[in-house]
Amino acid sequence: MPKPVVTVVGSFAVGMTLRAARMPVFGETLIGSDFDMGPGGKGSNQAVAAARLGAEAHFVGLIGADPLGDMAVGLYGAEGVHAEHLVRDKDLKTGVGFIVVNPEGKNGIILDMGANRQIDRAFVHRAEAQIAASDAVLAVLEIPLDAAWAALDLGRKHGIRTVLNPAPASALPEAMFQAVDYLLPNETELRILLGLGPDDPAPTAELGRQLRRRYGTTVVVTRGENGVLLLDERGEHRFPAAAVNVVDTTGAGDAFTAAFAVALAEGRCVDDAIRFASCHGALACTRLGVIPALAYRSETDALFARNLSST
Repeated sequence: MPKPVVTVVGSFAVGMTLRAARMPVFGETLIGSDFDMGPGGKGSNQAVAAARLGAEAHFVGLIGADPLGDMAVGLYGAEGVHAEHLVRDKDLKTGVGFIVVNPEGKNGIILDMGANRQIDRAFVHRAEAQIAASDAVLAVLEIPLDAAWAALDLGRKHGIRTVLNPAPASALPEAMFQAVDYLLPNETELRILLGLGPDDPAPTAELGRQLRRRYGTTVVVTRGENGVLLLDERGEHRFPAAAVNVVDTTGAGDAFTAAFAVALAEGRCVDDAIRFASCHGALACTRLGVIPALAYRSETDALFARNLSST
């Protein structure tokens, strides 16, 4: 059976993570621990996760010709991610992110996306043949909006399943939703997509229904320990979270998104794709960091089987 082909148009950045009791306030110095530096960026993370799940994963991105960019090249070689559409530019700096994780596993992130900011529609169109040959195409919002939109438009043009992880969240043009088959926000991102404050008290289910009615796309809202809410043409459906010991939630969203796309690319129904993605996302919470926490197929299949048997 051929591998499903998943193409990710997105970001690469080097993540620098440490643990601290809390976020510092301005002018304050805190003592942290467990410093780790490694490759990240939402698009890159999703490509690696897809490869570890057995997909033929392709990454379309832009990095600098600097030591941090070397990390991307080494990562994709080691993980089997196809990088024919990874471009290095000597005049640009590779993106970087600083991540602070508290004792409960919650995190805060500050990003300088560097070279990722220079990805534009023309850059994405150079990868059209690859997108057309895919079973699913993913886009994220750590690259310019127009570039993510171009990836989705190309997927729609060629009849490829399109998945948008709207992170970091921002208001989107209404026409962009027409190119999205599956929209995967978390609860905060859902509110921002609707023009609300990130902590708006309106019930998540009602907001999901609003988004579904307004744009017609399938909405998959990730809710952490509260599971997943699906809104599609059949109505509203809830899926429980897989129970794990949470250490660090940093990579959970990327793991979920990649696994969801891989499952769809394999021909699985959306319900099974959500259950499978929930298991992969949960496993990403059990280890510190992002790339080290992304599970392999055998681990995810095992948790999926246990999770189904317990329902």
